[in-house]
Amino acid sequence: MAASTSLLKESPLDPSCAAYDHTVLAGDHWLHPVKKGQVLRIVDVEGNQAADTLFYNLHEPLDRYSASDTIRRGHNLYLSTGTTLYSTRSHALLTIVADTCGRHDTLGGACSRESNTMRYSFDVEPMHACRDSFICGVQQWGHGMNKRDITCNINFFMNVPVTPDGGLSFADGISGPNRYVELRAEMDVMCLISNCPQLNNPCNAYNPTPVRVLIWD
Repeated sequence: MAASTSLLKESPLDPSCAAYDHTVLAGDHWLHPVKKGQVLRIVDVEGNQAADTLFYNLHEPLDRYSASDTIRRGHNLYLSTGTTLYSTRSHALLTIVADTCGRHDTLGGACSRESNTMRYSFDVEPMHACRDSFICGVQQWGHGMNKRDITCNINFFMNVPVTPDGGLSFADGISGPNRYVELRAEMDVMCLISNCPQLNNPCNAYNPTPVRVLIWD
């Protein structure tokens, strides 16, 4: 299912002028603050990679991205250009200001060892999952955070269509090499990305690949 072309919007920002530029390898996590007014770009370097992402209020970690508030206030299940991401305390965290993919999932959640076992086979249980990366990330940040602080996440570049009868499916990706999503921070936030390590997902052709993150002041 393709995304609406009306949601596709390129950014005028030049990567060579970014204040920060980093490549997150497949399976790694990335934790970094994004200050109010800064612009964060996440690039799907080779295409159809899942960038599982969490956002927190930088100064109050209990205030974090809320999928339900974002969907309710945006009147849309899918995220793309123009979507504002809201927190559990109804603060505007970030707004998507450019998007060359056109659809991003906020319902499917992050893969875990348990879900991978259910979805694929018992043999994959020992394999690294996004929830493992998220746990590493929140513990790296501190504040006594642990797995209870991992809530609903965004799956940038993932295509998870909802059927008319409410079914949820993980469809083939609609992203491609060097497509990106760009977000302007509406307040100081902490961004935590788990660049999905999943080797069993046909959506990425069983080949997890890097994502690139850039920040402009």
